[in-house]
Amino acid sequence: MKSFENTLTAQEPIKPLILGNPSFSSVTETISGICEKKETPIWWWIALGISGLLSLNLAAMIGYLVWEGTGIWGLNIPVSWGWAIVNFVFWVGIGHAGTLISAILFLMRQKWRTSINRFAEAMTIFAVLCAAIFPGIHVGRMWVMHWMFPLPNQMGLWVNFRSPLLWDVFAVGTYFTCSALFWYTGLIPDLATFRDRAKNRIKKTIFGVLSLGWRGGNKQWKHYELAYLLLAGISTPLVLSVHSVVSTDFAVSIIPGWHTTIFPPYFVAGAIFSGFAMVLTLSIIARAIFPQIKNFITMDHLGKIAKVILLTGTMVGYAYSMEFFIAWYSGNDYERFAFINRALGPFAWAYWIMITCNVLTPQIFWFKKLRSSIPVLFIASIIVNIGMWFERFVIVMTLHRDFLPSSWDYYTPTMFDIGIFVGSFGFFFFMFLLFLRFLPMISMTEIKGVLPQADPHHGGNSHE
Repeated sequence: MKSFENTLTAQEPIKPLILGNPSFSSVTETISGICEKKETPIWWWIALGISGLLSLNLAAMIGYLVWEGTGIWGLNIPVSWGWAIVNFVFWVGIGHAGTLISAILFLMRQKWRTSINRFAEAMTIFAVLCAAIFPGIHVGRMWVMHWMFPLPNQMGLWVNFRSPLLWDVFAVGTYFTCSALFWYTGLIPDLATFRDRAKNRIKKTIFGVLSLGWRGGNKQWKHYELAYLLLAGISTPLVLSVHSVVSTDFAVSIIPGWHTTIFPPYFVAGAIFSGFAMVLTLSIIARAIFPQIKNFITMDHLGKIAKVILLTGTMVGYAYSMEFFIAWYSGNDYERFAFINRALGPFAWAYWIMITCNVLTPQIFWFKKLRSSIPVLFIASIIVNIGMWFERFVIVMTLHRDFLPSSWDYYTPTMFDIGIFVGSFGFFFFMFLLFLRFLPMISMTEIKGVLPQADPHHGGNSHE
């Protein structure tokens, strides 16, 4: 019995989720103060200007695409899908971490999510907006985009529900709607705080409208918590369904290397992998720009994200190996050729970049010392997303050698392919910078909920 008691007393104390022992009022002051500064930092204007120019470049390139057609891209006879579909899958994947952090970790009562869920949710919405650009433009007839929706029309024309393009529209549309509702619902108490603190009449009116009359009464909290729980429950299946649907764009075809049932779980793991890498990148940038939030987004939070990246990266590596094994085990010459061509063919350079970034790089997170290094975490997170873009590129480039050798060709992107991709990053960061400046990047409500003061037994004999 004594040895058991000694073991209990010898255990390391549980690390607090929030450092610095802040009070409720100091949490409000710290997070609100970032948005309430009268003078906007010069770095924000520079970053907004650069991202705004890239966004204008995106709009100009899409306008020229409408005028000239998809011939301005590097498409050829075997590779009828180019960077547009690669970028679409990439951006949908980036958006996966927000819903996972918000919904699934909330249902599992993982309190460490409270520091990062707000801007992870914002990241999801902006990434899905970037993804939504590509289904409309890659078919080349943007002026009939409304045909992708089941809208009544005078011609009696209805969409083809057997088309994977329609599956994308419904999956991404549902995902965006639920994510936006979930994000906005969580914002309401914080918007009410901004309303009450606003000294400007215009701000007071805007935040008053957005906060929907929130006063923090008992009934309001009861309804809020129920709504948040229901939205979390609705959003959770979307983490699995959305990228499973996106993966069927490839998997329902008869193309060797695509016609496989491993794609849905493999794509979901890859989406969570890339999404958490982007959360890690943005968390580190936010900590560097706003040192006052380092007590809220701690090294423990970053370490947990790194562990998720390690897990999902290992799952992705396993999927890569299983693809090769099944291609060999199937005895299908076309399948074998497709995978040998990936590793040793004209696009072998892209394949080995993918393997290096997605399989080898995450393995450094086995070591706690590397998980605790900001430069290592930052560089690794960027490398992971580079690798995940190359994964989608390698999958699409399977087309460059099809069943007919006389049609084989090498795909080379044009300046318009590259410009639209870079422009989508500009649009993403433009929206994200506006979010950082005008809305709370961390949920004040949820941070207060994990403080010791929120425990009804705080300061008392809670062990009894």
